Amino acid sequence: MNNVLAINGSPKMAKGRTAMVLTPFLDELEKQGANINLLYASRLKIKPCNCGRLYCWNNTPGHCIHKDEMEQVIPLLKQANILVFATPVYIPLPGEMQMFINRMTPLLDPQLEFIKGRTRIRFREDVQIDNIVLVATGGWWEKGNCDIVTQIIEHIASISQIPFGGAIIRPHAYMMKKDGQLTEDGKAVVQSIRKAAHELLETGEMTSNILEQISRPLISSDSYFNRGN
Repeated sequence: MNNVLAINGSPKMAKGRTAMVLTPFLDELEKQGANINLLYASRLKIKPCNCGRLYCWNNTPGHCIHKDEMEQVIPLLKQANILVFATPVYIPLPGEMQMFINRMTPLLDPQLEFIKGRTRIRFREDVQIDNIVLVATGGWWEKGNCDIVTQIIEHIASISQIPFGGAIIRPHAYMMKKDGQLTEDGKAVVQSIRKAAHELLETGEMTSNILEQISRPLISSDSYFNRGN
């Protein structure tokens, strides 16, 4: 059984558009037999990574000096096979999401390697993460508005030498609904999200074809920028 840990970085938590995209993804993973744990970054009472000396590497290997709710999260991270970062674009990340990512440092083993011109690192031996996925939403029209968030999560996977399963990107996500209900386009996007989850469990990655279906424009750029005129 795959253990999936999803971190939703939206301050709106279950009521946000990030949850609207993340929920069918997790539902389908669960339907296919995965064990799901969902956390909200803004609900966690954790301190910033601010010792400035990497105590979790050099003094207390694998253990942060801060004693807070991250102590309960670390075991979930270690047990997860698939780690899902879900976030709205906040130039680039919501503060609590960035803080959560920083507090993952104790999971990394400071035995550095230099591979293909870049310094690399690995998760510690007791960390089971073998796939990292991004779910990102934005209000702006273009998919490219999510590029920097994609680069951050893909970079985390690359530097820690973990496969990147792909990025589910949904620009102008609010257009998936009208009057509180999914539109026909919205329903089609949700169906594609479910297919992406199925692909991830079957092959370890989501195909570019299905990801493009998820992120396709739901309105022309002219119509988007001329709204209300």
